[in-house]
Amino acid sequence: MKHLTKLIITITTGVLALFFEFVLHQPLISHSVIIFTGAIMAFSMLIEMVKELRSGKYGVDILAITAIVATLAVGEYWASLMILIMLTGGDSLEDYAAKRANRELKALLDNSPQQAHKLVGETLTDIKVDAISVGDQLVVKPGEAVPVDGIITKGTSTFDESSLTGESKPISKLVGDSVMSGSINGDSSITMKAEKSAEDSQYQTIIKLVRESEAQPANFVRLADRYAVPFTIVAYVIAGAAWFFSKDPKRFAEVLVVASPCPLILAAPIALVAGMSRSSRNGIVVKTGTTLEKLSNVKSVAFDKTGTITKGALSVESIVPATNISEEELVVLAASAEQESSHILARSLVSYAQKRASLKAVTKLEEVTGAGVEAVIDNQRIKVGKRAFVSQEPVDQSVDKTAVYISKDGIYLGYISFTDVIRPEAKVTMEQLKQMQINHLMMITGDRKPIADTIAKEVGITDVHAECLPQDKINALKELTEEQRPVLMVGDGVNDAPSLAIADIGIAMGAHGSTAASETADAVILKDDLEKVSKAIKISKDTMRITKQSVLIGIAICTILMLIASFGVIPALVGAVLQEVVDTVSILSSLRARND
Repeated sequence: MKHLTKLIITITTGVLALFFEFVLHQPLISHSVIIFTGAIMAFSMLIEMVKELRSGKYGVDILAITAIVATLAVGEYWASLMILIMLTGGDSLEDYAAKRANRELKALLDNSPQQAHKLVGETLTDIKVDAISVGDQLVVKPGEAVPVDGIITKGTSTFDESSLTGESKPISKLVGDSVMSGSINGDSSITMKAEKSAEDSQYQTIIKLVRESEAQPANFVRLADRYAVPFTIVAYVIAGAAWFFSKDPKRFAEVLVVASPCPLILAAPIALVAGMSRSSRNGIVVKTGTTLEKLSNVKSVAFDKTGTITKGALSVESIVPATNISEEELVVLAASAEQESSHILARSLVSYAQKRASLKAVTKLEEVTGAGVEAVIDNQRIKVGKRAFVSQEPVDQSVDKTAVYISKDGIYLGYISFTDVIRPEAKVTMEQLKQMQINHLMMITGDRKPIADTIAKEVGITDVHAECLPQDKINALKELTEEQRPVLMVGDGVNDAPSLAIADIGIAMGAHGSTAASETADAVILKDDLEKVSKAIKISKDTMRITKQSVLIGIAICTILMLIASFGVIPALVGAVLQEVVDTVSILSSLRARND
């Protein structure tokens, strides 16, 4: 039976019992109705308890069953009915609270794109999202959800990405900008090119994560059940002692009535679901409650560099002419030669130059794979690329940076160096982690050591592992001592997926990161913001603190009430009412985890 059904049956039983007792003055029938319902409910709970025991779980259901049987045995029928209302009402309230706390995650499923408008020539055809292929031209009309990840090829609009990233402000998008599946288009139609299929797009990845987060139980719920063993023993000892010394079996029932397990049963799962909901609102999908528990105890954090601490987008750092050529002319020549190249350095250089000057026309262009480009500009042969490719002149110049070299008619002109842009929030994130007593911060990257050391020093990381292959990253994590664990790994690329899996907790930068990284990780940051890492840890610490508080508050109040009831000053019916108050306090305390 569902919890709500049990509650309705129990309330109906109460109404009938009241009618027979006080309207028809038939107490025997009234009590029989309560006994019948109580017996069925107790038997139903016993079956559920046995199933849980067989699956390796154990809890405090035995206390509830004993309390129902004990009150019926000593003739405290109305107290027994109150216990039933308390238990079924508490379970129903748990269901309601869990649904309320989880509604941000559920909204993702409700808004899943189903159809798309495919553009073939001038004809627009409606197709299912699953039928979209990479490269398809799609039209997204105002108010519609973007069906798959892609790039805008025509039009401009604003997009609501709040369900994906937690960012409430609409984001303006232009031609060439990427759009994520599941974001909602604003007031203008746009044409986009599909870059991923529906299955591989951001929205479906998030939905998969949500389903995983619903399916996997939280470890701390089992931990809360472990509190049940000593709690149950204490309850039986107090109840037995009260019966032994008073010689009154009613005293046994009165103690067990206030020993209700609801604070233990409800507090932990409600707090964990509330914490996961809070994470979701902040643009962080946490897959399980276990992840929250581990995050709250993190002692080391390891970061990938490119795309994690840095933006993964190279920008011009310095322009170094070797002759009397000006910096501007050197940049224009290099960018003009590179303007048709798709290489990441070429795109960055061309973008940089176009903001400062007009590029020159190229009459002949040849790209040499792995070396550079050769172009004819103003009847002069311009080479841009590796040092050995552009000129054979001996140059006493060592550049330990990512750079392109330029020559004109075989004469070396100089070089332009590039740097990976550090995220502006990276240094703040490291400071926030240190404030939370997480002092062991690592950078694990495949980049060269001088570059890694420079970036690590700028953001405040001292433990640097450079020039690492995926296996090297795994080894670096495995070498951490027990005192340095749990360890959190933060990455975004395909090569980070093994590290995210081997770490105690893996967080993927999912806004522009790989699907493999997102699927492997325990949590995914949906917004392109590294500060969400420290936010996730703060939320986890808040959630676990509130979870433990709520469980222990419920245990403490119940224990005090048991001791008072053992002296016979709390009638069974009053004790049942007091338990409702205890349950409400525990639940309200747990729901605090939902608040930012």
